[in-house]
Amino acid sequence: MRTFLTALLALALAAGLAAAQVSPGPLARPHAALDGPTQCFQCHARSGGSMDSRCLSCHTEIAALRTARRGLHARTGDRTCASCHPDHGGREFELVAFEEGRPARFDHGRAGFALSGAHAGLECATCHRPALQGEPLVAGKRRVKDTSTSWIGLQRDCRSCHDDVHRGQIGTDCQRCHDVRAWKPAPGFDHSRSRFALTGLHRKVECLACHASETVSRGRDAAGKRLVQWKPLESAQCSSCHRDPHSGRFGAECSRCHSTSGFDHIDGKQFDHDRTRYPLRGRHAGLACESCHRSGAQAVTRPASGKCTDCHRDAHAGTATLAGQAVDCASCHDVRGFARSILPLAAHQASAFPLTGAHLEAACADCHRRVPRATPGSLALGTAGVQLRPAHARCTDCHRDPHAGRFAPKGPRGREADCIACHDDAHFSPADFGPDDHRNARFVLEGAHRAVPCAQCHTDLTRPAPTASHGTVDAKHLPFEDARRACADCHRDPHAGQFASGRGAACDRCHGSDAFSPAVRFDHQRDASFKLEGAHARAECSACHTTDRDAKGVSVTRYRPLSGKCESCHSDTGSRGGARPPGSDRSMRVLSSTAEVRHASHAS
Repeated sequence: MRTFLTALLALALAAGLAAAQVSPGPLARPHAALDGPTQCFQCHARSGGSMDSRCLSCHTEIAALRTARRGLHARTGDRTCASCHPDHGGREFELVAFEEGRPARFDHGRAGFALSGAHAGLECATCHRPALQGEPLVAGKRRVKDTSTSWIGLQRDCRSCHDDVHRGQIGTDCQRCHDVRAWKPAPGFDHSRSRFALTGLHRKVECLACHASETVSRGRDAAGKRLVQWKPLESAQCSSCHRDPHSGRFGAECSRCHSTSGFDHIDGKQFDHDRTRYPLRGRHAGLACESCHRSGAQAVTRPASGKCTDCHRDAHAGTATLAGQAVDCASCHDVRGFARSILPLAAHQASAFPLTGAHLEAACADCHRRVPRATPGSLALGTAGVQLRPAHARCTDCHRDPHAGRFAPKGPRGREADCIACHDDAHFSPADFGPDDHRNARFVLEGAHRAVPCAQCHTDLTRPAPTASHGTVDAKHLPFEDARRACADCHRDPHAGQFASGRGAACDRCHGSDAFSPAVRFDHQRDASFKLEGAHARAECSACHTTDRDAKGVSVTRYRPLSGKCESCHSDTGSRGGARPPGSDRSMRVLSSTAEVRHASHAS
C-alpha cells in the first residue's frame, strides 16, 4: 500500500511540473530566441512577481530613459511592461502597439514633446530615422542594433535635427528667436534689444543688406552665396556702413546733425536743448525749431517760456479754476498733449464735488462734457468748449430720473427727496431698498412675498438700464405704479371660483402669506358645514375632496358643494333615484373601496 501511494504521489508531481512548462503560445519574432520550456525564467520570475525588473535588465536603453525621466516610458506611471507589450501571441504579433490605433495618431505629448506648429504636419519617419537617433542615454545600450524601426533616441534640442545656419554665432538656444511655426520670421528676435537698435529708415533695410554686405561678409558657402555675419558687427559709427559724404570735414559723429529718419533731415541734435532753461519734452521735442524761435519774419533767440500761455492761448477762457483761483495749463495738462488731463485725484477731492463710489471710475468726459459751438453760452467756455464746472447739487443734474418725478420731493423712506433715498453712488442697481422699506409702500411685504424678486412684480425693471443724461440711449421708465392688491390680481385661483362669493371670498381667510399650502388658517370644525368627528377626523382630505378637471382641462380639487349625507360616501343607495350631488360619485367610489374608513367608523 505504501508503495502504491508513493508511486501515485510521484505521478502527481510529474504532472504538475509538466503543466507548469506548457507555454501559452509562441513568442513574437523579437523574442523568438527565448522560446522554449527552458527559457521561461529569462522573463518570468520564479516567485510569480513582476517581470519589469527582468524586462529592464534586457532593455537597458528603456531603463536609462526611465531613470532620466525622459520619453514615453518615464510617463507611464505604475503600469507594468506586460500591460502594454504582452507576448505569446505568435511570431507575427506586434509587441509595439499604439493606443491610438496607428503611429500617425499617436499623442506625441505623452512622450514629453508635444508636436505643434510645423512639427505637427510631419510624417513620423521624417524625424524617427536612424541618422537622428543620437541620444547619449540610448547610445551603446541598445540590444537590437537595427534602429530603422526604433521610436527612441531622439533629442529635444533643435540642432539635433536642424543645421545651425548661424554657424554658432548666436549660441545654441534657437528658441530665443525662433518658434516651431516656421524658420522665418523669427518672432522672438527684437533688434531693439541688441547693441544696435533699428530706428528710422534702418527699420526698412533688409537683414542681409547689413549682415551679408561685402564689408562684413567672410567668404562664401558651398553654393557660392556670401556667408552671413550675424555678430559681431561694428556699428559704433555711421561710417562703419556708410560712406562719409563730408570726407571727414565734420568728424566721424554723424548723429550730431543727422538722424536715421533720413540723411537730408537735419533735426538739430547738434544743439543740446537740455542745457537751456526750457528742456524739450513730450510734444515739444517734435516741433520744428521755427515754431518757437520765429515770430513772423523775425527770429527769436530766447522766447518766453515761464507759463504755457506765453505760447498757447487759454483754451478754457479762464474757466479752469481750483479753489476758486484760475490756474495755469500745467495744473491739468503736461507736454505730452493738451487733450489728455493729468489732474490728480487728490486735487479733485479738494473740489466742490469729491469723487466717491462709481464716480471714481467715470471718465472725465462723462461729466465735463464738450459743448457744441452752436449751444448758447458755449463761447464763454473757450475754444476747448469743455464744461469744467457742471451742476452737481442733485443726482438729476447729471442723470435722468427713471421714476419721472414720482418720488419727488419726498422719497419712499420719508427723507428729503433725491436718488440717495434708495440708491448710493456705488451703483444705481440694485437699489438699497429692501423688504423692510416696503412697509412704507401701499403693499407691505410679508411672509413669502419678502423673498419674491422685485422684477417679478415691478416688470418695469426688465427694460433697458438707465443712462446718464448725456447719453443717446433712452432711460428706463420705472414708475413702479402697481394697482394690484388682492391675491387674485397676481395669483391664479386654484379653486376655480368655488370660494368666489360668500364667507370664504378672501384667500387670506384660509391661507397665510408664508405659503399657500397648507391652509394654516382653515379650521374644518369652524369653517365647514361638515364637522370631522370620529373616523372622519383621521380620513385623508383627498378621500372626500377629489380632483377633477374643469372645462379647460385644469386639475381642480372639489371642496364645494359636497353632500354631507352618509350614503353619499358609504353606500350604494345614492345611485337609486334622484341626482347625486356634484363630486359625490367619485367620493363614493373611493370610500366604498376603502375598508379602513368603514371599519374605523364601526369601531368608533
